[in-house]
Amino acid sequence: MAGRSGAPMLTSTIMRRIYSLLLASAAMGAAFHPAHAQKFIPRAILFHGDPEYTSQELLAAAGLKKGELLDFAAMGGYSQRLLASGVFATVGFEFDGQDLIFSLAPSPDLYPIRLDNLPLAPDADVDRALRQQLPLYHGKVPADGGLADDVRAALEKMLASEGVTATVTATAAANLATHKLNAVVYSITAPAVLIGNVALQGVSAQFEPALRGALAEVAKNPFDTENSAANLSRAVEQFYRDRGYAAVKVETERSGALSAAADGIRVPFSVSVEEGRVYKLAAIHLPDGAPVTQADIDKLLASQSGAGLEGARIRSVWGLLLQRYKAQGHLDCTIAPRPQLDDAAGTVSYTVDVNPGPVYHLGFVRFDNVSDQMRALLMHYWQMMPGDVFDESYVASFILKAQLQDPVLRRSLAGVKANIDATEDPQTHDVNVVIRLSH
Repeated sequence: MAGRSGAPMLTSTIMRRIYSLLLASAAMGAAFHPAHAQKFIPRAILFHGDPEYTSQELLAAAGLKKGELLDFAAMGGYSQRLLASGVFATVGFEFDGQDLIFSLAPSPDLYPIRLDNLPLAPDADVDRALRQQLPLYHGKVPADGGLADDVRAALEKMLASEGVTATVTATAAANLATHKLNAVVYSITAPAVLIGNVALQGVSAQFEPALRGALAEVAKNPFDTENSAANLSRAVEQFYRDRGYAAVKVETERSGALSAAADGIRVPFSVSVEEGRVYKLAAIHLPDGAPVTQADIDKLLASQSGAGLEGARIRSVWGLLLQRYKAQGHLDCTIAPRPQLDDAAGTVSYTVDVNPGPVYHLGFVRFDNVSDQMRALLMHYWQMMPGDVFDESYVASFILKAQLQDPVLRRSLAGVKANIDATEDPQTHDVNVVIRLSH
């Protein structure tokens, strides 16, 4: 940026990981050479290049105050402080004799944060608290260092205010399919954070022992900041719906103080239940073109008529529907049953919404840890070719079916374990399959 004619100008460009300071003067003639130690009070401090942040936020992040007497080293120090946050790809400054102007280039590598097992108070607005403490925090942080470390320290401070002394770590997480970074996860590595006592309200005495058993299974999983309450609710809802309580209502929330136990920090919850009444299944309505017919449904339900809980039988229909869609390559398929209750008749009907998603195709298949002769024999029986619609049930059952077809394979693969690694690419909708055999 050019300086005003006739005014002394100090300029610096700071690039991430490469820190350089350059001193230049405007075209005033060879006689004027401002010294590095020369000090100025800028008339204004301006920030250009990243409208995401206000001037107040940037001043606070840099630790810079208006009216401050500055020399070249101080200007560079404030620039470096902004750069060290990791929020900007480059930071440059220019003093034209009147105004101090910072040029900012936003970093393309910022990621949302995710809390893993931090037992913060249920009413804590973590995002708001972080924004109040850290002026450059707008919901995203770099993969490491800078603002990512500042967020970690702020979270430790928030935990300490609740009586939890723990070290929080920040780890960059990647999408399993694309392997691209998509979040920075904050977690406590020690002590362990666990689900504690679950208080029940509104539960009939006849159900409480069995329901507590179901909740004990959920509690075997470590505490999860974002998901533990939802997991407890789902377990209770499934427990009741399996018994025909199609309209059950469940609310789960953190309740009570954290407790220190020998095995770690225990996080208590309370679950409130409105049980409602029992409904009998009247009908299941599937969308047109669904790969499951009414005859399939009737046959499946009839085959399980004496198998116990009706809700579990109904879930088997959703499982069959999902299996059939995935056999057609719809690996991202989701189904959403919507219950319609008839209180007068005491029945429930389900209308099933299906979002099949894109069709995936086989990219390649490879057999590992086998001889060339065995690999050729396996490929001889493999029928799903690259480009074909991907059927995950075919992959899962291939080894067993191949053994039934060939006595050599039956003998050679006796006692052999098949580890299947099927990697989906959500952009190309290809699936690459590696089948590794081991004894």
